[in-house]
Parts: sequence; C-alpha cells; structure tokens
Amino acid sequence: MAEEFNLKDNRDWSIASARNSGQFNQSRLQKITYRPFDERNIYYDSDLIDFGREKVMHHILNGSTAFIAFRQSRNNEQGTFWISNSLVGKDAISSLDTCTIFPLYIYTDANKADLLSATRAPNLNSDIVQKISEAVGLPFVPEKLDGVDTFAPIDILDYIYAVLHSPNYREKYKEFLKIDFPRVPYPENQEQFWQLAALGAQLRQTHLLENPALANAPSAYPVSGDNVVAKPRYENGCVYINASQYFANVPESVWAFYIGGYQPAQKWLKDRKERALSFEDIVHYQNILAALAETERLMGEIGKII
Repeated sequence: MAEEFNLKDNRDWSIASARNSGQFNQSRLQKITYRPFDERNIYYDSDLIDFGREKVMHHILNGSTAFIAFRQSRNNEQGTFWISNSLVGKDAISSLDTCTIFPLYIYTDANKADLLSATRAPNLNSDIVQKISEAVGLPFVPEKLDGVDTFAPIDILDYIYAVLHSPNYREKYKEFLKIDFPRVPYPENQEQFWQLAALGAQLRQTHLLENPALANAPSAYPVSGDNVVAKPRYENGCVYINASQYFANVPESVWAFYIGGYQPAQKWLKDRKERALSFEDIVHYQNILAALAETERLMGEIGKII
C-alpha cells in the first residue's frame, strides 16, 4: 500500500505510527475548505496528516467561524480574504502562500467531547472593541442578541468582511495589501457600521453558499449528455464543460472573477477534468456562478458606502 500511493515518512507522520493508530473513528471525518467554494472530505487525525494545526483548528471544529487571509502575496494578489465554517487547507486561497486562520471564537474547553460543556470567548482585541463601541455608541456583547441596541463579534466580522471587499478600499490601499495583513478603518458612525455589517453578512452567507438568494441561480444547463468535464471554456455567455454541454447565462466577469490566486468558476471545473458531474455537482456549480455574481453585486453596494 505504501509503495502504491508513494507514501513517505515526514516530520509529523510515519507509516508505522499510522498503522498503529487504532481503529477507524467516524468523528474524525471532517469537511475542509480546499479552495473557494470547494469543500473536500478529510480524515483529520494527527497520526495521519502533516501540519494538522490542531491548536487553531479545534476552535473551528467546535463551531467557530474562521476568517482567512494571508500576510503577504508573492504574486501581488488582491482579494485574499475568505470565510469558512470548516477546517481550512493551507493553500485555500493561494497556491503560492500559506493562509492564516483567525477563529472568531476561542473555545477554552475545546478538547472536551461534550461540546455543550465547552465555553467560548470572542477572539478579539478588547481595546479595539472598545473603540468600535465608542464609535457606534453601542455596548458590546459576546453573543449575538436580537435588535440593534448592542453589537456582537459576528457584527464586527461582517463589518470587516464588507470593508475588505470594497473596491474603493482595495484600490486606495492596494500597495499595503500586498505586503501585510489588512488594516481596517473604524466605523464613522452607527449607521455606517450597520450598513456595512448587513452587506458583510450577505457576503459571508454567499461565500458559505448559505444565502437563500442563490437558489434563484440564473445559469441554465440545457443540454443532456454524459456530463464529463473535458476542456472547460467560456464562449458567448456560456461555460462549456465539453463539446456540447454548457452552463448558460454566465457573465464573462463571473468566469474571470478572482478570489486570491484562483478563478473559482474555472478552477472548480479544471479540478474535475475527465470526471462526470453528478446532479449535485451541477447544482453546486450553478450556485458557485450565482455566488460570484452576487459577490460582484454586493461589492458594488459596499463601494457606494466606503
């Protein structure tokens, strides 16, 4: 088996330890953000994988949303920000740079088997939170409450996510964004904060493919066939997966849209070359196209505010 799959020992893993690690554990089967809009399955066991980063990842496994970025782009890429509710691969948003993962919450008892007994705290700088509180004139609470008389960690994350997707912000600070983590301005007032947080929430839900608006995906898939991905190409508003089958009503900007170092509409298909798409795959790809179009729309709305 080791010879067949060219398995070799490395710094954190050995064939001998893997063979002696015990029986299969269903709970270790997890989802991982492999690329934007592309989740894969992984058997998450430190005896079987290299660089598992358990100290960070266990917060996500316990339920924290994760903000993803990287400090510096070797390829001068922009838009190097993403969101995830699952484990995250090191090159999830760039093949050249290792991403950094920021859990929104830290679970102080994250290794407990009973998640209900775990406690969590916001993974936020208290001084910065206080300055935001002063800017918006609202008290901060560690968990989201109904109404707008308080603000919570998820509101801060959504505000930040919106700012980072502002075309004006990206243009103004494009040289700085190439060499360091982004620096986000404080909100000017409560109204601006909630406007951006609302758009950021829609963007977050869109990138997690949880936005109900994606159900109305406009891209049709009108031609029956074997659904095998041959050589994906874009032509006259259609994304062809082979000589005859295609997704229709796709703007060229969606086909070319970048997230970090990837063009998701292209990358997702290229990673499935010579495979037959299932019904679920086809629906998923339609959702990707809809999500990219919705991202463009939301970025335009954000650009009107900041």
